Amino acid sequence: MDHQCSSAVHSADPSEPKTELILDLQAQLESLRTRVKLEENADANGIGGIGVAGKTEGVGLGSGGMTKKIKSKLKMRGCNTRTMHQHSKRYVALKIMYFGQRFYGFASEAQMDPTIESEIFKALEKTRLTFGDKKDWQYSRCGRTDKGVSAFGQVIALFLRSAHRERGRSTGVFEGELDYVRMLNRVLPYDIRVMGWCPAPVDLSARFSCLSREYKYFFWKENLNVLAMETAGRTFVGEHDFRNFCKMDAANVHNYRRLITSFEIFPCNERFDGDQLWVMKIVGSAFLWHQVRCMVAVLFLIGQGLETPHVINALLDVVKTPKKPQYKMAPEIPLVLQSCEFESLKFMCSKDARQTLQLHFEKEYRAYKLQAAIFHEALQSCLLVDDDDSVLDDGRKKKAASYVPLISRPTELGNLDKGRGYMKADAFVVYFAGSSSAF
Repeated sequence: MDHQCSSAVHSADPSEPKTELILDLQAQLESLRTRVKLEENADANGIGGIGVAGKTEGVGLGSGGMTKKIKSKLKMRGCNTRTMHQHSKRYVALKIMYFGQRFYGFASEAQMDPTIESEIFKALEKTRLTFGDKKDWQYSRCGRTDKGVSAFGQVIALFLRSAHRERGRSTGVFEGELDYVRMLNRVLPYDIRVMGWCPAPVDLSARFSCLSREYKYFFWKENLNVLAMETAGRTFVGEHDFRNFCKMDAANVHNYRRLITSFEIFPCNERFDGDQLWVMKIVGSAFLWHQVRCMVAVLFLIGQGLETPHVINALLDVVKTPKKPQYKMAPEIPLVLQSCEFESLKFMCSKDARQTLQLHFEKEYRAYKLQAAIFHEALQSCLLVDDDDSVLDDGRKKKAASYVPLISRPTELGNLDKGRGYMKADAFVVYFAGSSSAF
């Protein structure tokens, strides 16, 4: 009864409701100040928003406990407004295309910049598709192409931010997923492009899960005997010890046996001044360091008639030829990693991203065709220039260098360490009598 009377008297005081409202607003203001301080502390520590639990009504707060103004400021500062553990992520494989002419190889561990991998990492950072330390990405790459080598089907695998709530999800619904291809291609340089993406099992390794790799090497036929090259190239098919067809890396490689499943040589549609562009296609489970370029170099010697196709058998016989003869590798620019095969990986690309890719490649193709036309014009102009007969030589002709067969050449530096392979070789020289400049 006393309580009821007290309440009646209390509510009868007209100043009390205003006091309660003021106290309530002060409490909410204090709560907001506390949240702002917490967000500022989180920002200073580099962890983004902390998502304090609770809900305050009537003071302009979002569902995460921050005002839109605070979120905007954090975003402008480049901070994430969610904790790292709140991110949904997905393990994916990305199919990468790049022209290698201006890069120092694919791997970012190279001592020189730029590399393809370093540019990809920059793009991932710009698009905020990755978070945490690199070791948390579970990153792997299929091939480690060298300086100047291009690729149409390089594959990498890693965890990326996902629009789906399921963390680590690798299979399932793709609708509403982030357009990885379009996002990355917007920030990648013109000579690197993501061609497609695919959800992948978390135990997939882009390197060790690859079933086969296909390389192509382009060349002008000129006077090469492609029939002899094809006959010799087929000798590579099967499992062999390729220590005489690679650059030795005894510190990291102890097994030089590799399986080649296919070798083909055929013409392309491109022609110039009576000559035709050809290509060698080599497919294998894995390759040694510079293996394809060494294989191609020996095939060129056969095509020139300097070696017979039987030299392939001799070099594959490591009992008869235990040390690699010195010879120059084929140039790197015509070499392309065409594709990498995986079980159950089907790469996809949105319609918008595919159209953008097509427009990009058409633009680049036209630019290169334009450059080719300019060089062709320069060539024609050169042919119109008269010879200057006023400058005469002494009438003596230089003696053509006599060719030294591969089997008769000095071997590369280093000794055969029984059961383990060679020491790392430093010299790659093609020996002619009195010359070392040609194949």
